[in-house]
Amino acid sequence: MALVKPITPCLWFDDQAEEAAKHYTSIFENSRITDIARYGKASHEQFRKNEGKVMTVAFTLEGQPFTALNGGPMFKFSEAVSLQVHCRTQEEVDHYWDRLSAGGDPKAQQCGWLKDKFGLSWQVIPQVLIEMIMAPDAAKAQRATQAMLGMKKFDIAELERAFAGAGR
Repeated sequence: MALVKPITPCLWFDDQAEEAAKHYTSIFENSRITDIARYGKASHEQFRKNEGKVMTVAFTLEGQPFTALNGGPMFKFSEAVSLQVHCRTQEEVDHYWDRLSAGGDPKAQQCGWLKDKFGLSWQVIPQVLIEMIMAPDAAKAQRATQAMLGMKKFDIAELERAFAGAGR
């Protein structure tokens, strides 16, 4: 048996754990479903899930392990927790934003945040933005922050223009 990483996020779904794991692993390279556990006879009384239904799906996204649990409708995702996707290029920002936001809540999109079709919140962040807002030049950092606050999906070129103090 392989050593389990010390921290593995567990994502609670009503009954979409396998669908979600397949969706997420189709978006990220170096990702795969590693195991599926099914509810047994004994779990029907406790969880009201029929024997043979998917209970958990273990999967990795870019080497980070996750567990998706079909636990029932009593808990929902909230914006209090989100998964961050750090990007090097605009092409990566566009890829992750477009794929993760497809079917999600368009009203929940702001400052790089989005909510996917399962209700899970993600932040699609260009690495250069982090460097800009942490820059020692406070005026440049403030301009980048102001530009960021006006965006839904990040536009790296526009962030760079704002950081440099150049207009459109």
